[in-house]
Amino acid sequence: MAEQTATQAIHEVGAQPAGNGGEHAGHHGRASSWVAVAIIVVGFVVGGVSMFIHPIPWWLFWIGAGIVVVGGIMALSTRILDDWY
Repeated sequence: MAEQTATQAIHEVGAQPAGNGGEHAGHHGRASSWVAVAIIVVGFVVGGVSMFIHPIPWWLFWIGAGIVVVGGIMALSTRILDDWY
């Protein structure tokens, strides 16, 4: 019995190992949290695209920054930090 690994002992009892969230363990979070993250990513992309245009259209950069701020406010209002488990 002493030579059994912890995984073997867990599987014999029928329980899942700690940290195994099920079939899709890598996709935590609610849909509202993912939407907030998508909005933030779009803001970063808009701001990043503005950096490649010469001369830099600062209005496009600030629109991207504004989108990031809106996404951040949405993320905090949907309590995105509570999704970590």
